[in-house]
Amino acid sequence: MADAVVTTDLPLANKRQGKVRDLYDIQLPDGSDGILIVATDRISVFDVVLANGIPDKGVLLTRISTFWFEFFSDRLKHHLVSTDPADIAGLSDADRAMLKGRIMICRKSEVVPIESIVRGYLTGSGWKDYQQTGGVCGIALPPGMQNSSRIEEPIFTPSTKAAAGHDENISFDRACEIAGRELMENIREKSLYVYTTAREHAAARGIIIADTKMEFGIEPGVDEPVLIDEVLTPDSSRFWPADDWAPGREQNSFDKQIVRNYTEELVARGEWNKEYPGPALPQEIIDRTLSRYQEALDKLTA
Repeated sequence: MADAVVTTDLPLANKRQGKVRDLYDIQLPDGSDGILIVATDRISVFDVVLANGIPDKGVLLTRISTFWFEFFSDRLKHHLVSTDPADIAGLSDADRAMLKGRIMICRKSEVVPIESIVRGYLTGSGWKDYQQTGGVCGIALPPGMQNSSRIEEPIFTPSTKAAAGHDENISFDRACEIAGRELMENIREKSLYVYTTAREHAAARGIIIADTKMEFGIEPGVDEPVLIDEVLTPDSSRFWPADDWAPGREQNSFDKQIVRNYTEELVARGEWNKEYPGPALPQEIIDRTLSRYQEALDKLTA
């Protein structure tokens, strides 16, 4: 197995670094402005990037996102142009070898400042909200639901995009105040379509997509919002094995749950305080986590 790619230093403009991805400004082959999205192998928990990465995690995430962009390509506008490092000018052979399989070359857009979250199951912050209010983000749900219960008609629950820390759940009306009602109604319709279509595809392959987070952008000359960022990956969604699902408890998942469980144990033993610097992961945790991402990819693309 290759070493984890935990950082990049490319001779490209305007590098930005998130918890997992590195972004650069580039020029597309047609001369228009583009963005290079590099999925590194960094992994974070509790908003802290850990000391080592999961080798090839970024490759698997890119393959899953690319699968979904292609899946929806004849039904929905998106920003993906290419995944071939040869399409980026000014890179060395070593740079292109390092980037192989882990990049998306995308058209540049003005990002709508709202996270588009669709929930088909009651879990996470939605479950906490339901326990307090009987609904999620102001949307009433039937009484008597349990942790991980299925929501028969998926709900759109937007949040603000936080520059740091956690995003904040908001009502649809508040999202309209921020981004405009006509735009948000369009985004809500598209988000629900993406989720329900993907949920059906995944369910036939043994995966429950409990919820997902999407982003949309506005491109010059395009008269509708464009799907951007990553889409329907284990980092932006909750994927559960269908044959293990049962309401009333937390679910196993095809994501970094193994890493969260391991670091929670460190916290419980007083060996970490959920602050920087993050701990290093042992090889066993790395191997088990990678196998879950690989299993999700294999099932979705079968």
